[in-house]
Amino acid sequence: MERAYEANLDLVEVSPNAEPPVVRVMDFNKFIYEQSKKEREARQSQKQVEVKEIRFRPKTNEHHREIKIEQARGWLDEGNKVKVRIRFRGREITYPELAQEQLTEVADELADIAVVEQQPNMEGRTMLMILAPKKK
Repeated sequence: MERAYEANLDLVEVSPNAEPPVVRVMDFNKFIYEQSKKEREARQSQKQVEVKEIRFRPKTNEHHREIKIEQARGWLDEGNKVKVRIRFRGREITYPELAQEQLTEVADELADIAVVEQQPNMEGRTMLMILAPKKK
């Protein structure tokens, strides 16, 4: 403690469970600052995965579906996940098999670059499926 006081630094306990306890003489504020700086740099180097969404209706025609699939293909190439949602309106909810069929067609067309992360399931008045890019 005297050495730390003489050097005008802090005495920091590094390993309290060791016998005898291990301590270090250091500037604690500088240590905390450097730790936070390292954490910030680590967070900046991480890649954030976004979830993009395409929406259909059970009666969406073939041409519009192809356009949306090409858009999803671009997102998957960028490394983003794609949420495919089919929204039911009115009495369309009585034909969930149409939506299931559309979602399997989308998954089949994107099978070369994507895997189905979440199988199609109903959430309220929508049927939802999540696609993730394949590992390279």
